[in-house]
Amino acid sequence: MTSPVLTETDLPGLKVSARGKVRDIYAAGDNLVMVASDRISAYDCVLATGIPHKGQVLTQLSIFWFGFLKDVIRNHFLSARIEDYPDPFPKFRAQLEGRSMLVRAAQPIPIECVVRGYLSGSGWKEYRASGRTSGITLPAGLRESDRLSEPLFTPAAKATTGHDENISFDEIASRIGRELAEKLREASFAIYSKASRHAEQNGIILADTKFEFGTDEQGVLLIDEALTPDSSRFWPQDGYRPGGPQPSFDKQYVRDYVESIGWNKQPPAPALPPPVVEQTTKKYLEIFRRLTGREPS
Repeated sequence: MTSPVLTETDLPGLKVSARGKVRDIYAAGDNLVMVASDRISAYDCVLATGIPHKGQVLTQLSIFWFGFLKDVIRNHFLSARIEDYPDPFPKFRAQLEGRSMLVRAAQPIPIECVVRGYLSGSGWKEYRASGRTSGITLPAGLRESDRLSEPLFTPAAKATTGHDENISFDEIASRIGRELAEKLREASFAIYSKASRHAEQNGIILADTKFEFGTDEQGVLLIDEALTPDSSRFWPQDGYRPGGPQPSFDKQYVRDYVESIGWNKQPPAPALPPPVVEQTTKKYLEIFRRLTGREPS
């Protein structure tokens, strides 16, 4: 299975409305076309090397989850059929096929809604320093990667530059209103509950994940991506050993590599050697197969 690497879209006559670390977003009438490139970021910097198939995995795995979770919460997905996109998008099929989706435009809520079922990542770092994460006091004596007695909602404020900031639920409520904050927390727990059960049935631990929500005239909806290796920590159940980092099906492998070479986490970001690219591609493809039962197209 081969695929050309696409690190940036080029659609002459169409203007990019927004370009994130991974996605290029275009206005499409009253809707948007979101294109997942093969760019990969670490520590908020886009690396110099793309990952083959990454954009297809992110898009098609998100579409899988949007369908799987549609009875839990509305989402912004409309279609991935290029012929459903307004003109002139169909003439750029070669760049859009398999890695793009037509979505409903929504007003993003500037909060990353993180649910943690296990103690890892920034949650573990906060716990080691203070015994708390996002304002929540945790029991003493927990180990890295321990399963929590119940999932935690540990939101973060989205930053336009630099790192997102972990904040408490009360801080969210003060920023966006308690009623909306409670809706986001309830929706996040419901999504995590259903998705983690599906993952476990396929031999995967969903350690933590982050969601983004928006609002339209009908209320709150799930936007951006859902439960991908970029937004979640997926661990193989058969290799789970609490007390340290876990093998994973996400970009932790890339983070570990750039740490190992002593990169200072400031631009310019380093290039990745072929073995790291190959192994990262394998991890993205494997989690897609495990969760969906098929290959990305």
